Amino acid sequence: MTGGYGEADILHACTIAAEPGEVAVIVGPNGAGKSTAMKAMFGMIQLREGTVALDGVDITLLPPQERVTKGMAFVPQTGNVFPSLTVQENLEMGAFLRRDDVTPTLERIFEMFPILDVKRNQPAGELSGGQRQQVAFGRALMTGPKVLLLDEPTAGVSPVVMDFLFDLVLEVAATGIAVLITEQNARHALQIADRGYVLVQGRNRYTDTGAALLANPDVRRSFLGA
Repeated sequence: MTGGYGEADILHACTIAAEPGEVAVIVGPNGAGKSTAMKAMFGMIQLREGTVALDGVDITLLPPQERVTKGMAFVPQTGNVFPSLTVQENLEMGAFLRRDDVTPTLERIFEMFPILDVKRNQPAGELSGGQRQQVAFGRALMTGPKVLLLDEPTAGVSPVVMDFLFDLVLEVAATGIAVLITEQNARHALQIADRGYVLVQGRNRYTDTGAALLANPDVRRSFLGA
């Protein structure tokens, strides 16, 4: 993928992929293009070069809402809940394009996120940051995705909530969903990654398994503070 905002390219021949059931993590310094890559995959940024494919089908020209119908879900870092709607209404919005009975999925989400069950009738705007992230995560799962894109899902949450969210990522991937994450907490994220991408100035600097990147002395020194 090559592209960015207006005439300025943020991504430069950047390649990212995840197979069904995999957790792929994108890390790198601030300004590396992590969130831009995520938005490009979801169709929020037009590419100047390159393609985006889902299940082997080119979806580069599809708008975001059509990517959702094809099986892609995206959770942005901020502005990811409807604050005036209740928790349950937020989750139901995730199933807006579905035509089947979403009740079993909704109850499954409440099982996965017990605090949301407790607060299902409370406006999302009254929740803590960590609880709002869980609402956004749950709403994305309500679409029944094949691939889930999470942009900085643990930003601003407590260590306990961060561990909880990473555990859920593994649980979701175990169902066969491909999960792509951008994350500032590189060390923790790479610990759960099947594959990892280190971006620097919109380019792939390192690509390997999460374990291999954690063991790479250059990656440790430059990006993990060790």
